[in-house]
Amino acid sequence: MSRGEFWYRLRCVMDALVGRNYTEVTGFILLGLTDDPKLRVILFIVILCIYLVTVSGNLSTIILIRISSQLHHPMYFFLSHLALADMGLSSSVTPNMLVNFLVERNTISYYGCAMQLGSVAFFGATECFLLAAMAYDRFMAICSPLLYSTKMSTQVCVQLLIVSYIGGLFNAFAFTIGVYSLVFCGPNGVNHFFCDYAPLVELSCLAISIPAVVPSYVAGSIIVATVFVIAVSYICILITILKMCSTEGRHKAFSTCASHLTAVT
Repeated sequence: MSRGEFWYRLRCVMDALVGRNYTEVTGFILLGLTDDPKLRVILFIVILCIYLVTVSGNLSTIILIRISSQLHHPMYFFLSHLALADMGLSSSVTPNMLVNFLVERNTISYYGCAMQLGSVAFFGATECFLLAAMAYDRFMAICSPLLYSTKMSTQVCVQLLIVSYIGGLFNAFAFTIGVYSLVFCGPNGVNHFFCDYAPLVELSCLAISIPAVVPSYVAGSIIVATVFVIAVSYICILITILKMCSTEGRHKAFSTCASHLTAVT
């Protein structure tokens, strides 16, 4: 930070503290990944192809699960919503990133930045909860097969799905409130290809407040809780499989976890 920028930020902070007017940032500039024109073209083509494959693959998964009666089971029910969340997460970031490769200066409004961050937080947290729900489903299927139909009824699946989306909304709300609690009065160049929270905090010209710290704790808690559920579920599954006598039973148990393990990795 240059001396001029330091004194400018200090003046903005003092003006904000005493209630005087100061220059308010109404938009941000996304600096992107690189300034090399040739590399930007290559990245545009590569990321566009990856995005199209991701969207088409997720759409195919959702349609296949919907039209195939053989896939109307809890595991595939959660898998279809996981594909939907993954498609939403990709669409929250990638289109704007592709535009960034085509224009010399990619700007985004203050409210657009908050909406983008909120959507990323929503779909990201929803994916975590759905992965945990799928792990619990596999745990019940392998460790308690006689109780599976009762423990994983349609009502239970819907309840787990609602909890997943509510958890995503809560995370999105925390990040949105966190953005609105920040005060921007100086440089507005976000050193990222989308409105991530950490680069926005770096641009804030006031001391970090409690509302600004909350999103990090919320996101961290969600990650720790869901990873714990997944880890415990698969430890129990592994113990159960090792206790099986038949090789065929072990192979069948491993195969039922294949789709979820693929999604997690």
